Amino acid sequence: MALSCQPMLQVMEQHLKSKYTAMFDQQQPYAIYMEDSLDSDFGKMGFGIMRYSPHPIACVIDSTQSGKTVREACGEPFDVPVVGDVKTALEMGAEIFVLGTAPSGGRLPDEWLSEIERALRNGMSLINGLHDRMEERFSHLITKENQKIWDVRVSGPDVPIARARAAKLRNKRVLMVGTDMAIGKMTAGLELYKWLLDQGVNAGFIATGQIGITITGKGIPLDAIKVDQAAAAVEAAVLEQQDKDILIIEGQGSLLHPGSTATLPLMRGSCPTHLVLCHKAGRTHLRNPNHIAIPKLDEFIQLNEAVANVNGSLCHAKTIGVAINTFGLDEALAKQELQKIEILTGIATTDVIRFGVESIGKQLI
Repeated sequence: MALSCQPMLQVMEQHLKSKYTAMFDQQQPYAIYMEDSLDSDFGKMGFGIMRYSPHPIACVIDSTQSGKTVREACGEPFDVPVVGDVKTALEMGAEIFVLGTAPSGGRLPDEWLSEIERALRNGMSLINGLHDRMEERFSHLITKENQKIWDVRVSGPDVPIARARAAKLRNKRVLMVGTDMAIGKMTAGLELYKWLLDQGVNAGFIATGQIGITITGKGIPLDAIKVDQAAAAVEAAVLEQQDKDILIIEGQGSLLHPGSTATLPLMRGSCPTHLVLCHKAGRTHLRNPNHIAIPKLDEFIQLNEAVANVNGSLCHAKTIGVAINTFGLDEALAKQELQKIEILTGIATTDVIRFGVESIGKQLI
């Protein structure tokens, strides 16, 4: 029996469903491939899908944790069974094979090939969030009419350079920023978006990474776009939804990370009016490279606001919330951490999963 997870797409507007529903029937169960990643940050795509996808989740594939549930394997709140291989996933009714792990560099590991080929040869569709494209490589294995390969990180047509056109819009544009990678920027953005919809706000969401695009069915794969055109792609996505009163833009990377260039085109393209800072509780240095210290959060907030504003040339972006990932802390310690950060920054601070996003959302309406 497949398990259904939180049906985020059921509350999203039709413009976010169009491409997704054309790609797959939402009744088709997923098997999420997370080999040896259930207890690591590399599994963030799989966890995002479990939390928000409208598809039933038949199982997760991880031979190192087979026989457990996801909750038992790593503590994440999903009672999805973990199996050891594609054969078992097929027996459980899975129809779509999702690569739920984001390895370093986003490249396809050779050890995944046999399971991908086995899934395709047995009629499963494939959702691929890696940089390596699968459709050309594996399309010869497609045997069924409704079987598809979706390479999520395929950029659209070339666009002209950005011209700060979003700065002229009258709506509120909220960009999620972070102190590091893989700390919950997408999760905080989706939770804020869902809360706004629940309040009856005319809100939109722009997915900018493979997980958000897979969940919502629409967006821009920012890290697959030429650097000179990245800001323009963000700008085009913002202008496409300029009818929205509040627009949530999924964040990527960090100004602090030496390997990330994503935050700058997000700022330039969206010309944000508001920012939400995302951070992992207790983290004092980047996860990798771990020799780089994370500055005090109030100082980092000032940096992001200054870069977004460009000395007054663009919109003034005010930080309205701090979203802290407190996973791994008990409730008492989590609340202490949130209180400490709220006192330091003077800004509404919460863990959007454990305690909700209302305190941040109220700053917008």
